[in-house]
Amino acid sequence: MSIPDYQTLMLPFLRIAGDGSEYRFRDAIEKLAVEFSLSDDERNVMLPSGTAPMFDNRVGWARTYLKQAGLIESRKRGFFHITARGKELLATHPARIDNSTLEGYPEFIAFKLRRGEERSSPKYSQELLTLDEPPLQIATQSDSTPEELFSQAYQRLRSNLESELLEQVKVVTPAFFERLVIDLLVGMGYGGSRHDAGKAIGRSGDGGIDGIIKEDKLGLDAIFIQAKRWEGTVGRPEIQKFAGALQGQRANKGVFITTSNFSREAEEYASIISSKIILIDGEQLVSLMVDHNVGVSPVSRFELKRVDSDYFEGNSL
Repeated sequence: MSIPDYQTLMLPFLRIAGDGSEYRFRDAIEKLAVEFSLSDDERNVMLPSGTAPMFDNRVGWARTYLKQAGLIESRKRGFFHITARGKELLATHPARIDNSTLEGYPEFIAFKLRRGEERSSPKYSQELLTLDEPPLQIATQSDSTPEELFSQAYQRLRSNLESELLEQVKVVTPAFFERLVIDLLVGMGYGGSRHDAGKAIGRSGDGGIDGIIKEDKLGLDAIFIQAKRWEGTVGRPEIQKFAGALQGQRANKGVFITTSNFSREAEEYASIISSKIILIDGEQLVSLMVDHNVGVSPVSRFELKRVDSDYFEGNSL
């Protein structure tokens, strides 16, 4: 069974509290996981941002929406119970509770207005995401929580950025590409200083080795580099040539960086030889560049925050 969306979870969540008892939120998550027969793998699926399990997050938003509609309430942290309004709704034996159901309550409408969910026009969504492709309908998409939608929007923006960045990298001069590799490796913590790295890259020219860079600032070990702008797929012969060059230097660590991709045979060969060779293709290259702010600059920064319950512990009425 797939992971249910947060609206599908609303009715089962409310039913848990239907007897009027107070329940712990964590127990509700476990009950619902059993009710929907979720596997361990499904329970372990994380949000795109990696900040929380997707199922737990969706249960959390089902609780939030039910609470904002006045169907449940919390007397203390981590617990909830049904309200008289919630009991009245269950007494009608609804087949489903979703956002359209909750819109029958003025408190929920006020909640939506506070969150800006009424601004659902395509123009608004387009301006929010600044995408050239059809916009993600943040306000109207019903099967994802706000965190999921935020993460999905971020991933789409990042994917567009990486595609554009790779196009730029593929047309730079060989000398500029070498400097780009230097900046990236230093940004990742390799090479000691940029001055040291600049001396190392592009100076070896020894049988398939473009440079040698320190593994750490002390230079306790060395990493041999092959960095090439490539038009077609990099095959096994190129990796064999690089591995042979490493053996000639009595080295056991190497990084092969290309703007294109590697054949399956090349990847398999790199995985079975004694030398440790890391293959970085064009997609991985630009992803690392974005991670380490090489060739890109931040435009906006957002922080997702939650209430610090510990701050209020012991100070509630």
